[in-house]
Amino acid sequence: MVDLDSLLTDLAAESAALETLVAELPEPDWSRPTPAAGWTIAHQIAHLAWTDHVATLAATDVEAFAESIRHAAEDPHGFIDRGAAEFLAPVPELSRRWRAGRSALDQALRRVPAGGKMPWYGTRMSASSMATARIMETWAHGEDVADALGVTRVPTARLRHVAYLGTRTVGHAFATHGRPVPDVPVRFELTGPHGDSWQFGPAEAADRVTGPALDFCLLVTRRRHPADLALVAVGPVATEWLGIAQVFAGPPGPDRPPAGADAPGRPVR
Repeated sequence: MVDLDSLLTDLAAESAALETLVAELPEPDWSRPTPAAGWTIAHQIAHLAWTDHVATLAATDVEAFAESIRHAAEDPHGFIDRGAAEFLAPVPELSRRWRAGRSALDQALRRVPAGGKMPWYGTRMSASSMATARIMETWAHGEDVADALGVTRVPTARLRHVAYLGTRTVGHAFATHGRPVPDVPVRFELTGPHGDSWQFGPAEAADRVTGPALDFCLLVTRRRHPADLALVAVGPVATEWLGIAQVFAGPPGPDRPPAGADAPGRPVR
């Protein structure tokens, strides 16, 4: 089990890697569109800053976080867009806000009592779970920024956190898509960025998914269409899951089309 300090170190590194992508961008380039329809690079960063803010509230101010839950309930399909819009600001201010929010969240998660759970949208999370989720989301939105800039990022071992969440949310993906949650285990055998083997799930499971860890992470964050990835599913549950995989909470939203399709991609946020 990964300890909280290591998770927060990886979260800081993932955030710093994304900041490196945008730090020297001329301000007009922050208005470049990303694969998320209606979202610019600035929206992507504002969304991360907003999510860090509400995660800090969840860890430090339960009443204030409950108020954010009430606002979300009033507009369950639009509150994420609204949060990103609220945190938009001139680039220097947005950058400072994002950096300060990351620091505040780091300190807040370190102060969560061992074994304690904080409220979140539809669930409760430990500090370690929150840190892992923040790594996943930072990486996923970083992928959107990289796509907007035409940059191919070098995958790192931090992808293991994203992959781990992907293997833990199989039932969630079925439920989110309104399908019966299977009671069949799935084995995942992935090849990490440095050629190492990442294995999750019972070795004897008949249903299994194999392939590159990078492709797996792109799948579960819904940043690529399954047809564009070198993943192989064996068994009915694994095969069905490949088409509905989703690591994050909330509605699935429209799929990103296969490469070469005419329709613009729109990964959910």
